[in-house]
Amino acid sequence: MKLVPLGDRVVLKQLIAEETTKSGIVLPGQTKEKPQQAEVVAVGPGGTVDGKEVVMQVSVGDKVIYSKYAGTEVELENEEYIVVKQNDILAVIK
Repeated sequence: MKLVPLGDRVVLKQLIAEETTKSGIVLPGQTKEKPQQAEVVAVGPGGTVDGKEVVMQVSVGDKVIYSKYAGTEVELENEEYIVVKQNDILAVIK
């Protein structure tokens, strides 16, 4: 099975949170906050959404930062994904 986003939606796979800080402190699992960094795994076609022309600015494989409370979490074949609108993506990591 495969997720195919519609309109201006983007499917993201969240990047793994760091287990230790730069200074070497090990973070317990419960206190870690999920990072807002993810990799783009699928991009919708864009087009006209709500009467406005939308051009998709991200592509598959891009590493991005997205809004903290954005999107819908989906589990498919034991993998977790987040489906967000393109305007919930704040930046592309180069």
